[in-house]
Amino acid sequence: MHRISLGNTEFEGRNNAYLLLGEDSTAIVDTGVATPTTREQLEDGLAEHGVTFSDIDAVVLTHWHADHVGLAGAIQDAGGATVYIHEADAPIVRQDPAALEELRDIQERRFDEWDMPEDKRAELLNRLDMGFAIAGDPVEVDTVTEGDRLEVGDRQLEVVHAPGHTSGLSLFAFDGEAGREAFVGDAVLPVYTPNVGGADLRVEQPLATYLETLHRLESADYDRFWPGHRDVIDEPTERVRTIIDHHRDRTERVIEVLAEHGPANAWTVSDHLFGELNGIHILHGPGESFAHIDHLITHGIVESTPEGFRLVEDADARIADLV
Repeated sequence: MHRISLGNTEFEGRNNAYLLLGEDSTAIVDTGVATPTTREQLEDGLAEHGVTFSDIDAVVLTHWHADHVGLAGAIQDAGGATVYIHEADAPIVRQDPAALEELRDIQERRFDEWDMPEDKRAELLNRLDMGFAIAGDPVEVDTVTEGDRLEVGDRQLEVVHAPGHTSGLSLFAFDGEAGREAFVGDAVLPVYTPNVGGADLRVEQPLATYLETLHRLESADYDRFWPGHRDVIDEPTERVRTIIDHHRDRTERVIEVLAEHGPANAWTVSDHLFGELNGIHILHGPGESFAHIDHLITHGIVESTPEGFRLVEDADARIADLV
């Protein structure tokens, strides 16, 4: 297995593509964005191992975001590669008109619910349009789901559904040199915490969904993670616990903001948590704030009122073991 590092100025942190070379097949896990610079970097990285786009038999995608799927269509066009992705994210990668329209409808509804300012909404929509532009060509996909096994390159990969960051985000687990290892996309990252709430607005109860994924990964006790960005994670269980702790701290911070400034809308809570937002963070900031507010509503600690979200009268008695 060979890791190819790809530049990424459109989103946060350099991307990883993983080349799997087998005797009978060649595969790649994730591809980077569909920009000329990233395509050249991927082609150069493959060439170091004697591989071109047309040599790739299988493309395995961890989730639908452009910085992971962008060049899948170009690879498929070059040599007819089979592209695998979880069934929940497949419609967006196929660029089904109905799926894209549904996503835009959800975005508009959420922006209204969060009370996103008009100037920031315009800036964000421009950024999202750019994101669709670098998502590459529509892709014909073979869908996978929890427990499926793929024989690709030199690996047998087991599909582990890990929703939260997106509906269909999946790990692809395998037996490696360190023991039980997995390609994890953006489910777990080594430097920053994956966004939850804004990264895929289709996810219901996003924080609870992501925490369930994290607790599953914690219990599974993997030996090594290969993430979609930056460097390998050699202590994956420890990193998972750090992310769980991060969300516990953030939930407590949301409670503090509502106690001091509530009733408040999601945009106001985001402003107190993150300050001025630009680019894709205009989506991620209030999205994550809303994910935590939604979690607190589910636990009976916050209620929605015409004036905004506020703590219930007996909130202090209800705050325990939220994460």
